[in-house]
Amino acid sequence: MAAPPAQPKGRFSPSSLGVPVLRRRGPDRGGAAPAPVLSVAEHRVAVLIVTYNSAGLLADLFRSLADGLVGVSWNLTIADNASSDGTVAALKELAPEANIVEMGRNAGYAAGINAAASAAGPRTALLVLNPDVRLAPGCVAELLTHLSPGTGLVVPQLADGQSRLVVSMRREPTVLRAWGDTLLGARRAGRIPLLGEVVTSPASYQRPAVTDWAEGSTLLIGAECWNRCAPWDEGFFLYSEETDFALRARDAGYVTRYVPTARATHLEGGSGQSPPLWTLLTLNRVRLFRLRHGRMSTAAYWAALVCREASRALLGKRTSKCALKALVSPRRLREPRGPESVRI
Repeated sequence: MAAPPAQPKGRFSPSSLGVPVLRRRGPDRGGAAPAPVLSVAEHRVAVLIVTYNSAGLLADLFRSLADGLVGVSWNLTIADNASSDGTVAALKELAPEANIVEMGRNAGYAAGINAAASAAGPRTALLVLNPDVRLAPGCVAELLTHLSPGTGLVVPQLADGQSRLVVSMRREPTVLRAWGDTLLGARRAGRIPLLGEVVTSPASYQRPAVTDWAEGSTLLIGAECWNRCAPWDEGFFLYSEETDFALRARDAGYVTRYVPTARATHLEGGSGQSPPLWTLLTLNRVRLFRLRHGRMSTAAYWAALVCREASRALLGKRTSKCALKALVSPRRLREPRGPESVRI
């Protein structure tokens, strides 16, 4: 996928520009009156961004918003987790119309999303964006056309900084899928729905789909779903919070839709290369599974992750060595989740 065209540098303004009105009729819910179906022009989108030492990412992000949100009425709220690199000053310079919530501490991603949502005001939908996302033109209007009754979350097709497809759709974590990943590898296991959590078949990303959850860098959430299922669980601090929210939304009757005709670029963070971040990601997978399952299933799931990280640690991967050490530490598994947990 080609990257969005460069835009002139400078400030942006979230003003509506008008697009064709598109209407979709959603399913009737058990005889109840269907929820109103809004046109793109009738929506009001609260754009929510959480920053932490993100100054270098902001100019390109903001340049993409005007085209990415063309035809949509929107406002911008940013929660900053006590950045020390001049992020807040950059926000005030680049986005003077934004509502900036200064958290005063590194409270975590979920806490930032919750704080930004609380400060954002009336809306029909919320758009959660990572600072390293770049929206393609018309992305959000396309997502909105798929926000039909019964749909809680809508996600676009993602590419990385080299325009390569990001495999962003996920299936619900299960013991069998954890062992499939361990024994076959995520890419091979992902081609078999029963055995893989990550949807890895490129063909699956060429057509619309309903998925259990999706990576949360670019996530449109309907206000009805948010009001019923929020807040995000701040106990995760970082990683698994979007998984938890999407699965709780599904439990409440809301699906997550993947829309390949909506496009965005996600430069992607460093969790795969950072031992502390990979460790937190792995521990939070166990914590999330434990919230939704009993002891025996959780033990089997934990054992699969231990075997996975052990096999990769034997190959010399520093990330897996760190994660394995944490997985076999009762203290690490029980510790409160916060910024202090991001350590080796």
